[in-house]
Amino acid sequence: MLKSQTQMRLSEYASLYDILVPSDNELRQINELIDFEFVYDELKDKYSATMGRSAVNPIMMFKYLLLKVLYPVSDKGLVKRAFTDMAYKYFLGLNPEDPVIDSTSLTKFRRQRLKDTNILELLIGKTVKIAKENGLLNSKTIIVDSTHTNARYNQKPPRQRLQELSKNLRKDVYKIDESYKYKMPKKPTNRTKGLLDSEIKYTKKLCDTLRKDERLMFYGHIKEGVDYLDEIIDDHIHELELSKDEDAKVGHKNADTHFFGYKTHIAMSDERIITAARVTSGEKHDGKALKELVNKSREAGMEVEAVIGDKAYSEKDNIELANEDDNFKLYSRLSRTVSEGNKRKVEGFYYNKDAGMYICPEGHMAIRKIVSGKKKHKTKGETMVETYHFDIEKCKICPLKGKCYKEGANSKSYSVSIKSNTHSEHMRFQETEVFKLKVKDRYKIEAKNSELKNAHAYGYADSHGISGMNLQAATTIFVVNIKRILKLIK
Repeated sequence: MLKSQTQMRLSEYASLYDILVPSDNELRQINELIDFEFVYDELKDKYSATMGRSAVNPIMMFKYLLLKVLYPVSDKGLVKRAFTDMAYKYFLGLNPEDPVIDSTSLTKFRRQRLKDTNILELLIGKTVKIAKENGLLNSKTIIVDSTHTNARYNQKPPRQRLQELSKNLRKDVYKIDESYKYKMPKKPTNRTKGLLDSEIKYTKKLCDTLRKDERLMFYGHIKEGVDYLDEIIDDHIHELELSKDEDAKVGHKNADTHFFGYKTHIAMSDERIITAARVTSGEKHDGKALKELVNKSREAGMEVEAVIGDKAYSEKDNIELANEDDNFKLYSRLSRTVSEGNKRKVEGFYYNKDAGMYICPEGHMAIRKIVSGKKKHKTKGETMVETYHFDIEKCKICPLKGKCYKEGANSKSYSVSIKSNTHSEHMRFQETEVFKLKVKDRYKIEAKNSELKNAHAYGYADSHGISGMNLQAATTIFVVNIKRILKLIK
C-alpha cells in the first residue's frame, strides 16, 4: 500500500536531529516551508494499490531528486552520502538508523513515475504560489532569456564517447599511480572499427578493476569517475544504443561557437523568482518563446504588465503581441534584421543576435552578408536589403533540398527588407528615459542563468531526450526558486 505521507517511526536516536540539524540548516528550512503532499497527489495514480511490493514513497523519491540538484553528484554518490549525512536523512523523513534506497530506484522513478507528467509547470507553479503566499511576488515585470544545456550524449557515437570517458579516467589514475598502465584490462582489438558491446564490456572491466583498489577509491574524483561510467552503462544502457541524443540539436552562441543540446527559455520576476520556462532543442529561436512565457507566467499566478528582453525578442510579431489591447510593455531593443519582410519567404529562418547572422531551418549559419541601398535608406528612408549567403556545399546535401534550396543552383541566399517605418513607434519608445532605465534590469536574469549552471550543474544534461531535460529543468528551477524564497523571507 502506498502511504500518502512519509512518517518517521519512533526512534531512540531521533533527538540527534535537534543537535545535528539546527534551525538555520537549509534542508530543515525547506522542509518547514513546503508541504510536499502535492507530490503524492500528482503521482499517486502512477502506483498500484493492490499489485507488487510496497513502493518507496514518491515524496521521498522526489526529495532525493532535489538533493541531487542541491548538491550535484552521481546517483550512487548521492545515496552513499544520504546513508551517513543526518541532514539528508532528516530531509528525507528517515530515522538516523534507517537504510536508504538503492541508486537504481532513482532511475526507475525518473522513467516510470514521472513519465507523462506536466512536471515543469507543476513545480514552477508551486513555487510561485509559495512566493505569493509569503508576500514576496509584488512586481508586474518579467525578464526573459534563454540558457543552453549541452546534451549528455553528444554528436559523437556512443562508443567513441565511452572511449573518451574511460581514457580520461585512466589518465587520472596514472597521475596517482603510473604502475596501473600495466594493470588495466586489455582494450578491445580494432577499437576504431569495434562494436558498442565490446566497448561496454571493456568499460565494465575497467570500473571493476579500479573499484577493487581501496586506495584508489579513497580519491573522490576517481570514485566519482567510476560511478559516473557505471551509471551511464547500468542505468542508461538503452540510451547508449542510440547514435546520439536525437532530441538535441546544434545551437549557435555566436558566429564562432556552437553547442549540441537544448535551450531553456526562462521568464523571471523582478524578485528573481522564475515564473515560467520552456525547454526546446538547441536551434530554436529565443523570440518565438515569448508568447508562451508570458501566458505561462500568468497561468502560474504572476501579473505581467512589462517584459524585458534582449534584441532576440524584438521581432515584429512580439511587438504586435505587446501592443494588442495594451497586453504588456515590451522593453526590447530593435534589431533591424528582424524587421518585417523578406524576398524569399521560407519558414524556419531566424536571426541570431549574437552572431549577427541568419540561421537556416537545418541550423546552419550564413557565411557572409551583403547590404544594398544603405545610403538611400539613411538619406531618403527608402528600403534597404540585407542578403545572407549560405554554404552551398551544405545545401547540396541538406534534407530540405528541393524546398529551401533549388537543386543545381550556384548559390543560396536569404534576404530581408529593412523599412524605415516598420518599427517607428517602437523606435521612439526605446529612446525614452523610462525604456533606458527599465532595460538595465536585464542583468538579473543573466546572473540567474549563471546560478543554474555553476551552482546546480545545469550546463550539462543529466539524462537523455527532451523528457529528461524537462525533468532536470523542473527540479533545478524548483530548487533555485525555493532558495530565493528562503533568502527573501530572511
